[in-house]
Amino acid sequence: MIRSLRLRLMLAGALLAVLFMLGLLPALQKAFSLALQESIEQRLASDVTTLISAARIENGRLQMPSVLPDEQFNLPDGGLLGYIYDRNGALVWRSRATAEENINYQPRYDGRGTEFAHIRQADGEEFFVYDVEVKLLGGRSAAYSIVALQPVREYQKIISVLRKDLFLGFGAALIALLFLLWIGMTWGLRALRQLSRELDEVEAGNRDGLSEEHPRELLRLTNSLNRLLRHERHQRERYRHSLDDLAHSLKTPLAVLQSVSETIALRPQDIEQARILQTQIERMSQQIGYQLQRASLRKSGLVRHRVELQPLLDSLCSTLDKVYRDKQVAVSFTIPAQSYVPIEQGALLEMLGNLLENAYRLCLSQVHVSLAWSEDGLELCVEDDGPGVPADQRARILQRGERLDRQNPGQGIGLAVVKDIIESYDAQLTLEQSSLGGAAFRIRFKNT
Repeated sequence: MIRSLRLRLMLAGALLAVLFMLGLLPALQKAFSLALQESIEQRLASDVTTLISAARIENGRLQMPSVLPDEQFNLPDGGLLGYIYDRNGALVWRSRATAEENINYQPRYDGRGTEFAHIRQADGEEFFVYDVEVKLLGGRSAAYSIVALQPVREYQKIISVLRKDLFLGFGAALIALLFLLWIGMTWGLRALRQLSRELDEVEAGNRDGLSEEHPRELLRLTNSLNRLLRHERHQRERYRHSLDDLAHSLKTPLAVLQSVSETIALRPQDIEQARILQTQIERMSQQIGYQLQRASLRKSGLVRHRVELQPLLDSLCSTLDKVYRDKQVAVSFTIPAQSYVPIEQGALLEMLGNLLENAYRLCLSQVHVSLAWSEDGLELCVEDDGPGVPADQRARILQRGERLDRQNPGQGIGLAVVKDIIESYDAQLTLEQSSLGGAAFRIRFKNT
């Protein structure tokens, strides 16, 4: 399927041009052929007129001068074929050029006056014939058929050359027409290219909407897209405000409950109840954070984000190095210079923060982050040299609330957040065995 609009229009225009020329070519050939035959007829009529003006009747017999006014009749190789027949069809005179021609022609003296015909000889040779019936010569009664002939091969040679010239001319005209069509369509589709550039700028976040400087036919489309962009932007703002209000409204009750639990924990007989209360408060805080992250880190429908990876990794690893400074984790990177990831910065920060925190917490001493391009898209990988994840447990720990590490606090929602973020960007998360010995989390972004 041809996906280029300009190429489609070019092919359609080329097809119409070829069909038009194929229909016009036979018509032109026919017109030239008729014009050439008319020219031949006029020439033969002129030759016959020359013969008639030179003929005389003396003593009831036809007399022709030895030298005719047209010199071509006087030359053996002059090419003018002239014959005179009596009313009975008997040949009474022939021009010198007919000496080497053996033409079998029988005139019909039937009172039609003038006839222009096309005859074929037994040997396949063809001739144009102009036959004039004459009843008066020099003011005297006479009955003769005066005939002039021309070989058809000369006509066919001219037609052949003309046909070749027409094909060459039409071919050159078609190439010139296609070139002009290409220029015209390039100019005509400039508005679509401008619209495409503006959409790229919108996706990259460099502009808020499309301009009004477009042809009238595209204004309805651009206005609809601008309304959609404004609606999406307002909706995202409402989501953020609502989430901020929710987080603020829940912060105070949770703080009060936390304070109450700490007060209860001061009484030895209530330590167990205080621990249970604190655990549930922590669980509530994490679940609220999880739901807020799911709602706020969704990919925009129209705006395509790109974030440089290395600076963000440096910032995260710097923070985690301080948190896990006792482990002395060695972090390495395999990332091309100025590499960008097609994801919103907040979402990328949340996703990598969870993956790197897991890697720092579970590794022995090494963490490796790599980024590579493939035919299918972009692959981001976070690996460690920790205990890894058994193959039969890899799918389970990606579910919300599932954890293998029971020694550290948490509710097992970090990887669920990561999975939700990745799926919202039409990417794929897989958990494999790392070459370092631990777990390898691979994120594959498709080409767009």
